[in-house]
Amino acid sequence: MLAALTLLIALSYGAASHAVGGAKPPRARVAAAEPRPFGAECRTSVEGSDAVVHCHNPYPETDRVRLHVECEQWWDIDSDGAFVEAGPAQTVRLTGRCWKEIRAVWVSHEK
Repeated sequence: MLAALTLLIALSYGAASHAVGGAKPPRARVAAAEPRPFGAECRTSVEGSDAVVHCHNPYPETDRVRLHVECEQWWDIDSDGAFVEAGPAQTVRLTGRCWKEIRAVWVSHEK
């Protein structure tokens, strides 16, 4: 009986010490971060050899926008404008041109 009581105490002590000292604390679950919306909305208008773009950024991060103009004629020089920062709730205006007709206009975005 004494041996059974000693064994019972030893087992319960070992289990208690393992649960308290040896157990790892539960890990907090971290939800996968969803990508935040980004990028200004740009509206382009081309009239003859002139291109005008208005970009509005509705998001809290600044968007660096850049206008690219591809000219129709092979001898006309294509252009890439400088980056312009469109801050939160800000609208910026970008302009570009060719000597003759414009083939394509697009805007690139950078964080």
